[in-house]
Amino acid sequence: MKPAQVDAYLRRIGVTHPAWPTADVLRELQLRHLMTVPFENLSIHLGEEITLKEGRLLDKLVGARRGGFCYELNGAFGALLKALGFDVTLLAGRVYAKEEQLGIPYDHLALRVRTVDGGDWLADVGFGAHSHYPLAFGERGEQVDPAGTFRVIVAGADPAGVRGTAGQFGDLEVVRDGRSQYRLEARPRVLGDFVAGAWWHSTSPASHFTQSLVCSRVTEDGGRITLSGRALTVTVPDGGKEVVDLASDEEVLEAYREKFGIVLERVPVVRKSGD
Repeated sequence: MKPAQVDAYLRRIGVTHPAWPTADVLRELQLRHLMTVPFENLSIHLGEEITLKEGRLLDKLVGARRGGFCYELNGAFGALLKALGFDVTLLAGRVYAKEEQLGIPYDHLALRVRTVDGGDWLADVGFGAHSHYPLAFGERGEQVDPAGTFRVIVAGADPAGVRGTAGQFGDLEVVRDGRSQYRLEARPRVLGDFVAGAWWHSTSPASHFTQSLVCSRVTEDGGRITLSGRALTVTVPDGGKEVVDLASDEEVLEAYREKFGIVLERVPVVRKSGD
Protein backbone atom coordinates (compact mmCIF):
# COMPACT_ATOMS: atom_id res chain seq x y z
CA MET A 1 0.00 0.00 0.00
CA LYS A 2 1.17 3.48 -0.84
CA PRO A 3 1.24 6.13 1.93
CA ALA A 4 -1.72 7.94 0.36
CA GLN A 5 -3.75 4.72 0.43
CA VAL A 6 -2.86 4.15 4.07
CA ASP A 7 -3.94 7.69 4.97
CA ALA A 8 -7.21 7.29 3.05
CA TYR A 9 -7.95 3.98 4.81
CA LEU A 10 -7.27 5.51 8.22
CA ARG A 11 -9.59 8.42 7.40
CA ARG A 12 -12.23 5.90 6.36
CA ILE A 13 -12.22 4.35 9.83
CA GLY A 14 -11.64 7.62 11.68
CA VAL A 15 -8.17 6.93 13.09
CA THR A 16 -5.04 9.08 13.02
CA HIS A 17 -1.77 7.56 11.84
CA PRO A 18 -0.29 5.62 14.78
CA ALA A 19 3.28 6.12 15.84
CA TRP A 20 3.95 2.43 16.60
CA PRO A 21 2.25 -0.91 15.85
CA THR A 22 1.34 -1.71 19.46
CA ALA A 23 -1.41 -3.84 20.99
CA ASP A 24 -3.37 -0.76 22.06
CA VAL A 25 -3.25 0.58 18.50
CA LEU A 26 -4.44 -2.76 17.15
CA ARG A 27 -7.37 -2.72 19.58
CA GLU A 28 -8.39 0.74 18.42
CA LEU A 29 -8.04 -0.15 14.75
CA GLN A 30 -10.17 -3.29 15.05
CA LEU A 31 -12.97 -1.57 16.97
CA ARG A 32 -13.06 1.43 14.65
CA HIS A 33 -13.10 -0.89 11.62
CA LEU A 34 -16.07 -2.80 13.04
CA MET A 35 -17.91 0.46 13.67
CA THR A 36 -17.32 2.05 10.26
CA VAL A 37 -16.89 -0.69 7.62
CA PRO A 38 -19.98 -2.91 7.43
CA PHE A 39 -20.02 -6.67 7.21
CA GLU A 40 -22.15 -7.06 4.07
CA ASN A 41 -22.81 -9.38 1.13
CA LEU A 42 -24.56 -6.89 -1.14
CA SER A 43 -22.21 -7.44 -4.08
CA ILE A 44 -23.51 -10.99 -4.46
CA HIS A 45 -27.07 -9.70 -4.93
CA LEU A 46 -26.11 -6.69 -7.05
CA GLY A 47 -24.20 -8.76 -9.60
CA GLU A 48 -20.88 -7.16 -8.67
CA GLU A 49 -17.64 -9.09 -9.16
CA ILE A 50 -15.77 -10.03 -5.99
CA THR A 51 -12.01 -9.97 -6.56
CA LEU A 52 -9.43 -10.80 -3.91
CA LYS A 53 -6.70 -8.44 -5.03
CA GLU A 54 -5.41 -5.77 -2.71
CA GLY A 55 -6.02 -2.86 -5.10
CA ARG A 56 -9.58 -3.93 -5.83
CA LEU A 57 -10.32 -4.42 -2.14
CA LEU A 58 -9.07 -0.92 -1.33
CA ASP A 59 -11.12 0.52 -4.21
CA LYS A 60 -14.24 -1.05 -2.74
CA LEU A 61 -13.78 -0.50 0.99
CA VAL A 62 -12.02 2.85 0.89
CA GLY A 63 -12.80 4.41 -2.48
CA ALA A 64 -16.45 3.33 -2.74
CA ARG A 65 -16.93 3.29 1.06
CA ARG A 66 -18.47 -0.16 0.99
CA GLY A 67 -18.07 -3.20 3.22
CA GLY A 68 -17.72 -6.87 2.37
CA PHE A 69 -17.51 -10.36 3.81
CA CYS A 70 -14.57 -12.00 5.57
CA TYR A 71 -12.21 -12.38 2.62
CA GLU A 72 -12.61 -8.74 1.66
CA LEU A 73 -12.69 -7.21 5.14
CA ASN A 74 -9.84 -9.15 6.69
CA GLY A 75 -7.91 -9.13 3.41
CA ALA A 76 -7.96 -5.33 3.30
CA PHE A 77 -7.48 -4.94 7.07
CA GLY A 78 -4.45 -7.24 6.95
CA ALA A 79 -2.93 -5.12 4.19
CA LEU A 80 -3.47 -1.97 6.27
CA LEU A 81 -1.89 -3.56 9.34
CA LYS A 82 1.16 -4.66 7.34
CA ALA A 83 1.57 -1.14 5.98
CA LEU A 84 1.50 0.19 9.54
CA GLY A 85 4.30 -2.14 10.61
CA PHE A 86 2.41 -5.03 12.18
CA ASP A 87 3.55 -8.61 11.53
CA VAL A 88 0.48 -10.18 9.90
CA THR A 89 -0.25 -13.80 8.97
CA LEU A 90 -3.39 -14.84 7.08
CA LEU A 91 -5.09 -17.91 8.54
CA ALA A 92 -7.80 -20.15 7.10
CA GLY A 93 -10.81 -21.24 9.13
CA ARG A 94 -13.89 -23.42 8.80
CA VAL A 95 -17.09 -22.09 10.32
CA TYR A 96 -19.44 -24.22 12.43
CA ALA A 97 -22.95 -24.38 11.00
CA LYS A 98 -26.11 -24.65 13.11
CA GLU A 99 -25.87 -28.43 12.93
CA GLU A 100 -22.37 -28.19 14.49
CA GLN A 101 -20.83 -29.29 11.20
CA LEU A 102 -17.75 -27.58 9.80
CA GLY A 103 -18.04 -25.64 6.57
CA ILE A 104 -15.88 -25.88 3.48
CA PRO A 105 -12.08 -25.46 3.49
CA TYR A 106 -11.11 -21.76 3.28
CA ASP A 107 -14.53 -20.98 4.71
CA HIS A 108 -13.18 -18.03 6.67
CA LEU A 109 -10.16 -15.72 6.67
CA ALA A 110 -8.75 -14.39 9.96
CA LEU A 111 -5.52 -12.66 10.96
CA ARG A 112 -2.72 -13.50 13.36
CA VAL A 113 -1.04 -10.24 14.29
CA ARG A 114 2.16 -9.64 16.26
CA THR A 115 2.86 -6.23 17.77
CA VAL A 116 6.12 -4.50 18.69
CA ASP A 117 5.32 -4.73 22.40
CA GLY A 118 5.30 -8.52 22.33
CA GLY A 119 1.62 -9.24 21.74
CA ASP A 120 0.37 -12.11 19.58
CA TRP A 121 -3.28 -11.59 18.63
CA LEU A 122 -6.18 -13.03 16.66
CA ALA A 123 -7.71 -10.08 14.81
CA ASP A 124 -10.98 -10.51 12.94
CA VAL A 125 -13.16 -7.78 11.40
CA GLY A 126 -14.93 -10.15 9.02
CA PHE A 127 -17.06 -12.55 11.05
CA GLY A 128 -20.13 -10.41 11.59
CA ALA A 129 -21.11 -10.49 15.26
CA HIS A 130 -17.80 -11.33 16.94
CA SER A 131 -15.30 -9.93 19.43
CA HIS A 132 -14.91 -6.16 19.42
CA TYR A 133 -11.23 -6.43 20.29
CA PRO A 134 -8.46 -8.79 19.20
CA LEU A 135 -8.13 -12.02 21.19
CA ALA A 136 -4.83 -13.09 22.76
CA PHE A 137 -3.68 -15.86 20.43
CA GLY A 138 -1.84 -17.95 23.00
CA GLU A 139 -4.27 -17.51 25.89
CA ARG A 140 -6.40 -20.61 26.56
CA GLY A 141 -8.50 -19.16 29.36
CA GLU A 142 -11.58 -16.94 29.18
CA GLN A 143 -11.24 -13.59 27.43
CA VAL A 144 -14.01 -11.17 28.32
CA ASP A 145 -15.07 -8.82 25.53
CA PRO A 146 -18.05 -6.46 25.09
CA ALA A 147 -19.47 -9.03 22.65
CA GLY A 148 -19.21 -11.98 25.03
CA THR A 149 -16.77 -14.35 26.69
CA PHE A 150 -14.30 -15.92 24.26
CA ARG A 151 -11.75 -18.71 24.31
CA VAL A 152 -9.08 -19.72 21.81
CA ILE A 153 -8.63 -23.45 22.51
CA VAL A 154 -6.98 -26.45 20.93
CA ALA A 155 -9.14 -28.16 18.32
CA GLY A 156 -11.15 -31.03 19.71
CA ALA A 157 -11.33 -29.64 23.22
CA ASP A 158 -14.69 -29.03 24.82
CA PRO A 159 -15.79 -25.37 24.98
CA ALA A 160 -14.14 -25.01 28.39
CA GLY A 161 -10.82 -26.07 26.87
CA VAL A 162 -10.47 -29.05 29.20
CA ARG A 163 -9.62 -31.87 26.80
CA GLY A 164 -8.54 -32.46 23.23
CA THR A 165 -5.34 -32.11 21.21
CA ALA A 166 -4.22 -29.55 18.71
CA GLY A 167 -4.25 -32.12 15.93
CA GLN A 168 -1.70 -32.65 13.16
CA PHE A 169 -1.29 -29.01 12.28
CA GLY A 170 -1.99 -27.35 15.63
CA ASP A 171 -5.55 -26.33 14.75
CA LEU A 172 -7.42 -24.08 17.16
CA GLU A 173 -11.06 -23.31 17.81
CA VAL A 174 -12.58 -19.94 18.59
CA VAL A 175 -15.39 -20.23 21.13
CA ARG A 176 -17.92 -17.57 22.05
CA ASP A 177 -20.10 -17.94 25.15
CA GLY A 178 -19.49 -21.69 25.25
CA ARG A 179 -20.16 -22.38 21.58
CA SER A 180 -17.51 -23.02 18.92
CA GLN A 181 -17.58 -20.40 16.17
CA TYR A 182 -14.87 -21.60 13.82
CA ARG A 183 -11.85 -23.91 13.60
CA LEU A 184 -8.63 -22.16 12.66
CA GLU A 185 -5.58 -23.62 10.96
CA ALA A 186 -2.22 -22.45 12.27
CA ARG A 187 -0.34 -22.62 8.97
CA PRO A 188 0.20 -19.34 7.06
CA ARG A 189 -1.82 -18.59 3.93
CA VAL A 190 -1.83 -15.95 1.19
CA LEU A 191 -4.85 -14.04 -0.08
CA GLY A 192 -4.97 -16.02 -3.33
CA ASP A 193 -5.60 -19.23 -1.37
CA PHE A 194 -9.09 -17.97 -0.53
CA VAL A 195 -10.30 -17.36 -4.10
CA ALA A 196 -12.11 -20.70 -4.32
CA GLY A 197 -13.84 -20.15 -0.97
CA ALA A 198 -14.96 -16.67 -1.97
CA TRP A 199 -16.25 -18.00 -5.29
CA TRP A 200 -18.20 -20.79 -3.59
CA HIS A 201 -19.76 -18.49 -1.03
CA SER A 202 -20.76 -15.95 -3.67
CA THR A 203 -22.23 -18.44 -6.16
CA SER A 204 -23.32 -21.70 -4.51
CA PRO A 205 -27.02 -22.16 -3.64
CA ALA A 206 -25.77 -23.97 -0.53
CA SER A 207 -24.00 -20.87 0.78
CA HIS A 208 -25.94 -18.80 3.30
CA PHE A 209 -24.52 -15.68 1.62
CA THR A 210 -26.45 -16.40 -1.58
CA GLN A 211 -29.64 -17.16 0.35
CA SER A 212 -29.96 -13.92 2.32
CA LEU A 213 -28.99 -10.26 2.53
CA VAL A 214 -26.99 -8.79 5.38
CA CYS A 215 -25.41 -5.43 6.17
CA SER A 216 -24.25 -5.00 9.76
CA ARG A 217 -21.86 -2.99 11.93
CA VAL A 218 -21.07 -2.30 15.58
CA THR A 219 -22.71 0.89 16.90
CA GLU A 220 -21.08 3.65 18.90
CA ASP A 221 -22.65 2.38 22.16
CA GLY A 222 -21.30 -1.14 21.62
CA GLY A 223 -24.52 -2.57 20.21
CA ARG A 224 -25.18 -3.56 16.62
CA ILE A 225 -27.30 -2.37 13.72
CA THR A 226 -28.25 -4.77 10.94
CA LEU A 227 -30.24 -4.42 7.74
CA SER A 228 -31.39 -7.77 6.38
CA GLY A 229 -33.66 -7.35 3.39
CA ARG A 230 -36.26 -4.87 4.65
CA ALA A 231 -35.78 -5.58 8.37
CA LEU A 232 -33.68 -3.02 10.24
CA THR A 233 -32.60 -4.37 13.63
CA VAL A 234 -30.93 -2.33 16.35
CA THR A 235 -29.47 -4.32 19.26
CA VAL A 236 -28.29 -2.57 22.42
CA PRO A 237 -25.45 -3.83 24.64
CA ASP A 238 -27.80 -5.35 27.24
CA GLY A 239 -29.35 -7.58 24.55
CA GLY A 240 -32.55 -5.66 23.91
CA LYS A 241 -33.49 -5.11 20.30
CA GLU A 242 -35.85 -3.16 18.11
CA VAL A 243 -36.90 -4.33 14.65
CA VAL A 244 -38.37 -1.97 12.07
CA ASP A 245 -39.82 -3.24 8.79
CA LEU A 246 -39.06 -0.79 6.00
CA ALA A 247 -42.03 -0.34 3.69
CA SER A 248 -40.48 0.89 0.45
CA ASP A 249 -37.36 0.70 -1.68
CA GLU A 250 -36.74 4.37 -0.91
CA GLU A 251 -36.65 3.64 2.83
CA VAL A 252 -34.27 0.74 2.29
CA LEU A 253 -31.88 2.85 0.21
CA GLU A 254 -32.05 5.62 2.79
CA ALA A 255 -31.21 3.14 5.57
CA TYR A 256 -28.16 1.89 3.66
CA ARG A 257 -27.07 5.49 3.16
CA GLU A 258 -27.81 6.91 6.62
CA LYS A 259 -26.96 3.91 8.82
CA PHE A 260 -24.05 2.40 6.89
CA GLY A 261 -22.77 5.12 4.56
CA ILE A 262 -23.50 2.96 1.51
CA VAL A 263 -24.97 4.71 -1.51
CA LEU A 264 -26.79 2.35 -3.89
CA GLU A 265 -28.71 3.02 -7.08
CA ARG A 266 -31.06 0.08 -6.53
CA VAL A 267 -32.13 -2.25 -3.77
CA PRO A 268 -30.30 -5.60 -3.76
CA VAL A 269 -32.67 -8.56 -3.99
CA VAL A 270 -32.09 -12.24 -3.23
CA ARG A 271 -32.89 -14.21 -6.35
CA LYS A 272 -34.06 -17.78 -6.23
CA SER A 273 -32.21 -20.46 -8.14
CA GLY A 274 -33.09 -20.31 -11.80
CA ASP A 275 -34.10 -16.62 -11.78
